[in-house]
Amino acid sequence: MADRSAEPWYPTAAYLYVLHLDDLALAWEYLRRHPDYRRDWLRRHRQPDAAHSWGLSMLEDPALDARDAHPAWFSGHPCIAQLHPDIDPPSEAATFEFWRIPGHKHLVHDGRRLMLATRWPGCCLRLTLAPGLEDGMAYVYAIRARDMPCARHCVLRAELDKLAVAPEGTPAAAARPRPAPTALQELHTLQALDATLAGASLREVAEGLFGSDAVVTGWYTDGGLRSRVRRLVRRGLTLMRGGYRRLAQLQ
Repeated sequence: MADRSAEPWYPTAAYLYVLHLDDLALAWEYLRRHPDYRRDWLRRHRQPDAAHSWGLSMLEDPALDARDAHPAWFSGHPCIAQLHPDIDPPSEAATFEFWRIPGHKHLVHDGRRLMLATRWPGCCLRLTLAPGLEDGMAYVYAIRARDMPCARHCVLRAELDKLAVAPEGTPAAAARPRPAPTALQELHTLQALDATLAGASLREVAEGLFGSDAVVTGWYTDGGLRSRVRRLVRRGLTLMRGGYRRLAQLQ
């Protein structure tokens, strides 16, 4: 059996950023691993409309992980808020001040809309800016009318409220809660997917994810560890081959 310990997918520490990604960022992580998508990116100048088949308005570089990439998804996700000029603002209305928005900001125009993504420790906020919105204007935010769990709506509203009380400086760090089991599953799924795409066997995948000791003691025929790794690989391939659309809530 080949020694896989020097391969990029082997160290779990390289995937720790996955623990704090939202659904849109996770969708990008699975899409960017698709071999056909990567091939479309390389020949993007000859096929400018290729992005639409992947659910994007324009192709994004698959070499960029979710911390640096800004994919323009073709249809609006319910957790992407729109900012519009307030046509009847009260005297104490908050105003849109681009340079006071905290975090690392990125603007992209996909031909139809101007989108703003900003990230700072503990927060990632994505916005669509209305054409008439200018710096210094009072604004309102709108969320697309569709079913959304109350808890998710409350989280989005809390993040949007930060725009009105933006601090003068962005915090250098923020305490984060212990990752949920679902976040750990995404980490293991992406690591298992990368290992599989690199040609690793199920046993090699298990050693990379859970250690050689766990494999020695638990790798028996159709045992729990073997079944767990098989499920992770199957899940990763399913999400890469189109399941990412559910995460991005593409129509």
